[in-house]
Amino acid sequence: MNRKNFLSSIVPLAASVSAVAKGGGDLNNSCAIFEENKISKIPPYLKPGDVIGITCPSGYISFEEIQPAIDKLKEWGFQVRIGHTVGTRDFSFAGNDEYRVEDFQNIIDDDSVKAVLLGRGGYGAVRIIDAIDFKKFAKHPKWIIGFSDATVFHSHINKNFGIATIHSKMCNSFPSDWSSATPGQIDSIDSIRKCLTGENIQYPVAVNTFNKTGAAEGILVGGNLSILQNLAATRSDINTDDKILLIEEVDEYLYSIDRMLCNLQRSGKLQNLKALIAGGFNNIKPDDPSDNFGKTVYEIILEKVKEYNYPVCFDFPVGHQRENYAVKCGVKYRLNVSDNSVTLNQV
Repeated sequence: MNRKNFLSSIVPLAASVSAVAKGGGDLNNSCAIFEENKISKIPPYLKPGDVIGITCPSGYISFEEIQPAIDKLKEWGFQVRIGHTVGTRDFSFAGNDEYRVEDFQNIIDDDSVKAVLLGRGGYGAVRIIDAIDFKKFAKHPKWIIGFSDATVFHSHINKNFGIATIHSKMCNSFPSDWSSATPGQIDSIDSIRKCLTGENIQYPVAVNTFNKTGAAEGILVGGNLSILQNLAATRSDINTDDKILLIEEVDEYLYSIDRMLCNLQRSGKLQNLKALIAGGFNNIKPDDPSDNFGKTVYEIILEKVKEYNYPVCFDFPVGHQRENYAVKCGVKYRLNVSDNSVTLNQV
């Protein structure tokens, strides 16, 4: 691809880049205010012509790889602004820590940008989260969109500022050949547009025989299981009391999943939930034949919550998979799990 032509087809990124800011200033006071009042802020929904920024606070992604996402965002009627981290590489990262902080800070502080779509996950957000200044963002919130490593942002923003974010696919999940995409894959990508514009989403949740039936309302929080565990006892650690907790994972051994869930169990994060949603647990690594763990993911999860009476939904269409539907973290939902159906609706 001709980079010059590519860049000329999008809204140019502002030449100035904010200085790296340390986020500790008023953070503790912001935490106290939010936790005391339990206020939840919903960023403004987008309208045609609004600008969506793309930045990479974690892993590297090329210009060519984000082109399908750019094309789709434009098809939806939005403008696109590309951060400096796209196409920049520092080993596995999209630039070094300071560079990724500057780019993310610049985009969230840009008044013309109404939502921020992350280029990809990977690893790196936890290395920079404490260097980002969210003071302006807290006063003028905008949607942060992503999953996997983006769980760092969902958890940190929910914990400290009570601002809703969108757990969904990122740029690297948009197919380059839409003719080969499945209907569910296409529908889950379109769910990002629906979240951004305030439309209702109908989630195609199949009934699982391991489900625990019941109904509950609560604010949805969570994301990638290993990252939620990694954030424990930090300033980004979420409070799960009276919440609907969403978890998903990929490329782990069964014993590792068990260990991470033991952490949630022992730290009390499973005790006072309104409900638990288990998304995709994909690409489970095979046990050593001489060291078989002996339990499925379903059995591991049910073992950890057997003493609690809240509903549990398995195989919800969220996670490292083609059908990865957008859900809003920090927003109240109603989950209904029966023997014949499962529904999740925003309240």
